[in-house]
Amino acid sequence: MTRPSFYITTPIYYVNDAPHIGHVYTTVACDVLARFKRLDGFDVFFLTGTDEHGQKVHKAALVAGTDPQAFTDKVSQNFRDILPIMNITNNDFIRTTEPRHKAACAALWEKMKENGDIYLDKYAGWYAVRDEAFYGEDELTDGPGGVKIAPSGAECAWVEEESYFFRLSAWGDRLLEFYDKHPDFIQPESRRNEVLSFVKSGLRDLSVSRTNFPWGVPVPGDEKHVMYVWVDALTNYITALGYPDERSENFRKFWPADFHVVGKDILRFHAVYWPAFLMSAGLKPPKCVFAHGWWTIEGQKMSKSLGNAISPHDLVARYGVDATRYALLREVPFGNDGDFSHGNVTNRINADLANGLGNLAQRTLAQIAKNCGGKVPACGPLSEADRALLDHARIRMLPAVRIELDAVRIHKALEKIWDVINAANAYIDAQAPWTLRKTDLARMETVLYVLAETIRCLALIVQPVIPEGAGKILDQLGRAQDRRTFAQIDAAYALESGTLLPAPQGVFPRIETDEKKAAG
Repeated sequence: MTRPSFYITTPIYYVNDAPHIGHVYTTVACDVLARFKRLDGFDVFFLTGTDEHGQKVHKAALVAGTDPQAFTDKVSQNFRDILPIMNITNNDFIRTTEPRHKAACAALWEKMKENGDIYLDKYAGWYAVRDEAFYGEDELTDGPGGVKIAPSGAECAWVEEESYFFRLSAWGDRLLEFYDKHPDFIQPESRRNEVLSFVKSGLRDLSVSRTNFPWGVPVPGDEKHVMYVWVDALTNYITALGYPDERSENFRKFWPADFHVVGKDILRFHAVYWPAFLMSAGLKPPKCVFAHGWWTIEGQKMSKSLGNAISPHDLVARYGVDATRYALLREVPFGNDGDFSHGNVTNRINADLANGLGNLAQRTLAQIAKNCGGKVPACGPLSEADRALLDHARIRMLPAVRIELDAVRIHKALEKIWDVINAANAYIDAQAPWTLRKTDLARMETVLYVLAETIRCLALIVQPVIPEGAGKILDQLGRAQDRRTFAQIDAAYALESGTLLPAPQGVFPRIETDEKKAAG
């Protein structure tokens, strides 16, 4: 039986900086979706990588006293190294300096040119090196000393040069028609409205080559030009699937992509330029571009000048991998801007992981070890309360989580899971198996069985977010590696009474608050 396919991508990260919380946030979110789909029976392709061409990289390499290839080799490796640290399960890591990518860019360029959408002319306009973008006069503001400032805050300079152009002005109506037919193409809804407004205001032809620096993919047949960064960068999503061989197995199976997950600052390039490039070349656009918000740090904008960027290494050292993954995705609705606060993160980890799921698993398994000989207890007749909790965990939880993740509402999916955790903690308090031990051993065993079975379902479904912790809980429940997919949440795969379990161990330790550390 052929499994359904699912293709998800992060943006490729620009190699002018070290990985920080913003990069990790996007990558972990994509990893959660990829893991969820794998466990839900999908054939998944998950792509990340680095964007390594452009004037900004060329300048940074010169400042560092090295050639651009050596510079990008080093910085790209920093992004690759962070993946195992954050327990990321990407299928491929693409670099735009690879030969396969240059071949894909050249092929896409030739297709667009053949179809009359690329022409040679001269360009004069305001250009921001930091953004690798041109801006219209009406988009700029005046900064100190009369310097022109882009909407992003980057300084702009006037540039005049020969350039190849993409005939974007011809694609306005076709893009609007595409958006109308595919209302979920741009998510969330607020971002869609921004793009519609931009396209309806009128599109100008887009400069797609440069001649004033050499670090880029050469234009086929005119190598004094290199491709402007967005033609180069965006093509990575099809390079990784084997383009220009449209008959390759991966291209046929996974294109068009299900989700391009990007920061809101690069939405225009993905939601306007990219579908126009693809349609010009006779290819289908992706199914959805999802643009999430930006992080501030303790109320301040994250910036090099403030030196307040947070390293993933520091987060993992302080909180652990699972707790970092969970806190980043639970604290802020995915798609919104968010503020990172160590105090809020500590409180979230302690409340949800240590006191919530961790405490539920620990006290249930400890009682089984102490009062049931360390074996899965016997399950007697079920009460209404027993059935309600089991039905919530076995039947209702997965469809509810699936709906939220299909819409990339990761925080909502976590709320659905924690609804079951909270219900289970309320159930154990109400049933009080420690009291039943003195009055009704059979009922005590049933209550502990219901709890263990609920924890089994919870550990299965929370694997995409906290894979290490979920795995440890499943180990303590004696679940084999081949019994950990979502299909096995079903009662047919329930715990078997009498199965000997390993000694229970705590999984999610409490994190000390800064106040307690100071007092200690």
